[in-house]
Amino acid sequence: MPACYEMNVDDRRKYLKRMVDRYWAADRPGRSQLLAEMEAVTTLHRKSLLRLLHEPTLDRRPRTAQRGRVYLPETEDVIRVVWESLDYVCAERLTPSLLAAAQHLACFGELRLTEVIEAQLDEISRATVQRLLCRLTQDSPRLPRRGPESANRLAREIPTGRIPWQTSEPGHFEVDLVHHCGPTTSGEYVHTLQMVDVALGWSERVAVLGRGQRAMEGGFRHILERVPFAVRQLHPDNGPEFLNDHLIRFWGEQIVGLRLSRSRPNYKNDNRIVEQKNDTLVRAYFGNERLDTLEQCEGLNGIYDQMWVYYNLFQPVLHLIDKQRVDRKTKRKWDEARTPYQRLLETKVLSAEQASELSRVYLATNPRQLRREIEQLRDRLWDRPKAKLTLPESQQAVATSEPVGLVGRKASRRQVGG
Repeated sequence: MPACYEMNVDDRRKYLKRMVDRYWAADRPGRSQLLAEMEAVTTLHRKSLLRLLHEPTLDRRPRTAQRGRVYLPETEDVIRVVWESLDYVCAERLTPSLLAAAQHLACFGELRLTEVIEAQLDEISRATVQRLLCRLTQDSPRLPRRGPESANRLAREIPTGRIPWQTSEPGHFEVDLVHHCGPTTSGEYVHTLQMVDVALGWSERVAVLGRGQRAMEGGFRHILERVPFAVRQLHPDNGPEFLNDHLIRFWGEQIVGLRLSRSRPNYKNDNRIVEQKNDTLVRAYFGNERLDTLEQCEGLNGIYDQMWVYYNLFQPVLHLIDKQRVDRKTKRKWDEARTPYQRLLETKVLSAEQASELSRVYLATNPRQLRREIEQLRDRLWDRPKAKLTLPESQQAVATSEPVGLVGRKASRRQVGG
């Protein structure tokens, strides 16, 4: 019989419980035939089958006496020392090297070996080592790990949820990070930091190389200098690139009165607006290709500068104004589509100088030509990934030396509602 078809003790007992009634109901020749069949199936001897069938019950009797100790306590101590020395490897990796590792450690005085201990280390089985390691794991300290208390300290202090769709005040931003790593996340690569205002649909994007503290702080500083209205709330996901002491300190220094919230773990819909824009404004343009050079990062920012004008000033967006649950279906109602620029003007939060600056950019820009130039910049990003990209001459007058809409917002500490 193939090994994969062999029965264990429990399988044999289950089989005999199904056969015992047929055995006692049969006549003498029938019992003989059934015994031959059970002998072939279970591989037990005929006398063993008769003994089991004549028992009052086929349930296994519990063990009344434990087996004596086979391996010395000193042998188990040696196994523990070797296991700790080899960084707590599993029994499959530990067992073959037990004797050699113990002899090597004995040369340095880490343990003492005798002929009996060496013989037991040479003959001990993997299953026995596994049972021994299960006991040792309960009282052996492991390598220090960062526990949940320290890992979630910052997250526990930040409320979870989502920004309500009824929000009408500008400045409540959903935040996310898009990875341009390609098929592998090894090494440094470019990320797109994107912020989308829930009330206006106003979107901000910047490319950063890596996601360390300096890169993320530089990306946020670039966005805060360019956004023409006050940032009142930031709503990122639970990534450590957002929830760390450095960034929270930076936000507190740059934005007075900032409200910080986060999405619930594993609930991507809590950042539903920025997740949608990740697809339409980032992935739709650059796909899943890998970008990992400084030149590519600068080229991506050149494209994002043009997209800032195109999507905020010329791309109409819808805003949800009503949502009801009717007959187990959610019915949504949207307002009339308007550009984020138009929605921003209606809020009256811009100063006269800021509104004039945005109006100048709007009147000086041909959106059709701007769209063609964005596509040209994107094509050049793939054709020459190592070359630094420059803006077209037709847009150099529009892309001024300082970000659009920054008049009166160059102070080091921004005021909410200022």
